[in-house]
Amino acid sequence: MANETNVFRLPVDAESIRFNDWTISYEKSHILKSMCHLGSDKCCDKNDANRCELCNYQHSLELPHLPDMVFHKNKLVLQHKDGALMEFKPMDALALVANGKQAEEMEVACAQEWRETRAEQNMEQKYKPFDWTFTSTYQGTLNDKFRTESTTQSLNKMKLMQRENILFYHDLTLYEDELHDHGISALSVRIRVMPSGFFVLLRHFLRIDDVLIRMHDTRYHCEIENDYILKEYIHREAPCSALLQSPSSLWTNPDEIQNFLPVKSKELHKLFFE
Repeated sequence: MANETNVFRLPVDAESIRFNDWTISYEKSHILKSMCHLGSDKCCDKNDANRCELCNYQHSLELPHLPDMVFHKNKLVLQHKDGALMEFKPMDALALVANGKQAEEMEVACAQEWRETRAEQNMEQKYKPFDWTFTSTYQGTLNDKFRTESTTQSLNKMKLMQRENILFYHDLTLYEDELHDHGISALSVRIRVMPSGFFVLLRHFLRIDDVLIRMHDTRYHCEIENDYILKEYIHREAPCSALLQSPSSLWTNPDEIQNFLPVKSKELHKLFFE
């Protein structure tokens, strides 16, 4: 009999696993359409219960523009049997993008060029200020069944580095924008389930070419013997002029360049779920 681990698997749009009183699942689909179903110059009424997905995002967020690629149906969900619920969703993340305020240190030449390429999409809002880098400090969506406490306890990095069987893994992109070929702004979430527990990394990565690199990382680690999840939130960033000692080939790799970015802020919490 052939080894089942070597059998080719077709891509799937949803998967779930039951793990130690948790149900962990993801869903994924195509990107959000860039045109209302009524036509290129039309928009569903704000009070229309059956408005299209694009208009739902536009009315709900009221941003002058959306990222080039919004994976509106992509989401990761972790639910405990006692009711604690943790979700990672693109709309909740985009709701934290600064609206009505310019990203002060990002007002560079490419910002104007970026806006001008999108002027035809929404002329009446062309000059409305907002953070065109789509930076979000989103850390996930938790229900009120979690009890949160500040802590000094760090994630068990040695435990996470140990080789274990991977019971479940997936990496989801929530949104992405290439800033008119001047860099990238991307939010993604990945999950890894091992016999010892699970680990989630939610990351917003921003690179404006020759200007700045910024990362907002939120890590969750749950070990099966604990009744809590450890959460670590870290904000790193540096101007590109301060990164000239690092190989430029690393600037496009978040996992590598993070080691060269100074920490601007860090928070540690315990999330109790029982």
